[in-house]
Amino acid sequence: MKKSAGILLFRKSKLATEFFLVHPGGPFFAKKNEGWWTIPKGELLEEEEPLSAAIREFEEETGYRPSGDFIPLQAIQQKGGKTVLCWAAEGDLDADAIKSNTFEIEWPPRSGKMKSFPEVDHAAWYTLAEAAVMINERQKSFLEELTAIIRA
Repeated sequence: MKKSAGILLFRKSKLATEFFLVHPGGPFFAKKNEGWWTIPKGELLEEEEPLSAAIREFEEETGYRPSGDFIPLQAIQQKGGKTVLCWAAEGDLDADAIKSNTFEIEWPPRSGKMKSFPEVDHAAWYTLAEAAVMINERQKSFLEELTAIIRA
């Protein structure tokens, strides 16, 4: 079974806690918005330590390397069966200035033409209510668990 690891970055302001989410790049996600945003995450390399993978993936997808105290959250299983391991970390970055690595696919399909797309095409900070609408439904528990930890 495949495993991914990611980081749920958060920041606190006087008004609310905000959560950093990313929108997957590429043609499949171009017209998909609410319910399609995600934590920055990616597959673990063979024998890679999960938290190291989460930090690496966050940096590859945003250009920002999270640091500090990492709070482990309960893993989830996505609809396709993939397990997602997640840590929360406090941090701040300019969502409009992310730099994502790219991937290549044949596009349009069966055209014989390879096209390059960013892994992440948008990033944004959301309040809990906004993030709950935007995030992949299976990842909503990350928001809920982290909110409970912050309030405790």
